[in-house]
Amino acid sequence: MVSSEIWSILKTSHGNAILLKPKDSEIAVPIFIGTLEMQSILIGKEGMNISRPHTHDLFINMLSHVNLSIKKVEVYELKDDVFHARLIITGGEYTREKPLILDSRPSDAFAIAARKKCPIYLASAIIEQTGVPLTFFINDLEESSDDQYRVPVGVGGAGDIIADNLVASNLKEQLEQAIAEEEYEQAAEIRDLLKMLESEEEAGDIA
Repeated sequence: MVSSEIWSILKTSHGNAILLKPKDSEIAVPIFIGTLEMQSILIGKEGMNISRPHTHDLFINMLSHVNLSIKKVEVYELKDDVFHARLIITGGEYTREKPLILDSRPSDAFAIAARKKCPIYLASAIIEQTGVPLTFFINDLEESSDDQYRVPVGVGGAGDIIADNLVASNLKEQLEQAIAEEEYEQAAEIRDLLKMLESEEEAGDIA
C-alpha cells in the first residue's frame, strides 16, 4: 500500500473524477464518482458547517458515540474495472493488529477521509495499472481555450487542480433542481457551497 492524497477533483466529459496522487510521485490515479459524492467530498475538504448531517457525517457521529475511529482508507483492488475500498477502524475490541474492516465504495471512503483527515492508501498494483502522468492533466488544463480551470500551487509545491467553473455550474444545476422540487434545506446547503467556492476564487484573484 502506498500513501496517497486527493490531488484534484474534476468534472470531465466522462463524469466527475477524483485524482489520487501517490506521495513522492508524478502520477495520479483517476477514480470516477457521482455528483452527490463529489459534493460531499468538497464539503468535507473545505470543512463546511452544514445545518443537518449528511450520511457521511451521520456515520462518523455514530462511530464516535461507540468510541470507534477511522485510522485509514485503503483502495485495495481493481476488479472488472471497479475500484474496491475499505475503512480500517479501531477502538474498543478492535486494535491496530486486529481492526474492524468495512467494505466501502471509494467515493464514500474519500468523503469520510476528507472529514476525518485520515490517510488514504492505494495498492501498488492499482497504481501500476491505472496511474497517469500528472503532465497529462496539467497540459490538458493549460490547453483549455475557455479558461475554465484554476491551477493553484499547494503546500510544499503539491499541485492542486480544481475545475472551479465546472463544479460551480454543476452545483447551480443541483440548486435549481432542489428549488424546483421544494427541497429547500438541500438548496440552502448547495447555495452555501457555491458562496464558499466564489469566495475562494476571489481570494485567489487577490493573491
